[in-house]
Amino acid sequence: MMMLTKRLRVAAARLTAGRALLVAMTLGTLTGSLIALGSSLADDAPKSIVIDNFTFSPAEFKVPVGTTVTWVNHDDIPHTVVETDKKFRSKALDTDDSFSYTFTTAGTYDYFCSLHSKMVGKIVVN
Repeated sequence: MMMLTKRLRVAAARLTAGRALLVAMTLGTLTGSLIALGSSLADDAPKSIVIDNFTFSPAEFKVPVGTTVTWVNHDDIPHTVVETDKKFRSKALDTDDSFSYTFTTAGTYDYFCSLHSKMVGKIVVN
């Protein structure tokens, strides 16, 4: 690490002000592009909630309008996903079964497992 730092200092000392500015602008643009790419990939990532050990994880999930959320049961016993106002309801999900719902309207959606009423969660759609 010490050797790398020394080489960077020597290289930086050789740069003219104009070249230093060009390098800084290029690195800034590159960094910005990588951040944008990472953000885009994160938006495309699957939105899922894991059911395990009698809990929904995460218990509260924030997503934009139009997002499809998938619940996956990793527990050894069946569970359901039921929205409090019955806007969506899954069948009984056995181990590794899943249920998906697309949120087309902003709002807060409280849900629970109809087989285990203490299991609750919330989706906040912006």
